[in-house]
Amino acid sequence: MSEETSEDRFFREFGAAHAELRQAFARHVGMSPLRVQLLVRLRRDGEISHSNLRQALGIDGATVTRLVKEFEAEGLVGRRLDPGDNRYTLAALTASGERMANDLARSHQSYQERLLDGVSTHEQEVVLRVLRRVRANVTEQESR
Repeated sequence: MSEETSEDRFFREFGAAHAELRQAFARHVGMSPLRVQLLVRLRRDGEISHSNLRQALGIDGATVTRLVKEFEAEGLVGRRLDPGDNRYTLAALTASGERMANDLARSHQSYQERLLDGVSTHEQEVVLRVLRRVRANVTEQESR
């Protein structure tokens, strides 16, 4: 087997960090990552169709419906037919859902601050520049 290159190490570490970060906060708050993502999306976007949630979260329609119905049963989300097109269902946070989503946002901010403990602002900016460059390179490669 060939020796691992610096590129291999970079993307292996990047991938592992990404995977860990996606799961860590959800574990921290005792929720599934999808439930966290759905609450965050509803907090950010307000009332939104199931179809748009499906696209935004990259999950199938049945999963969106199940999650929204679970939140509805918990009193966190309300649903209604889209008055402009009754083929679509809209979902929005209730007052309880807003409080929970706001608490989640505050908890997330605090969690992020703890994760960056010992990482200087300069180091964060260097990482951001590298990530922006990699993303630009991806776009450039895909346009060829």
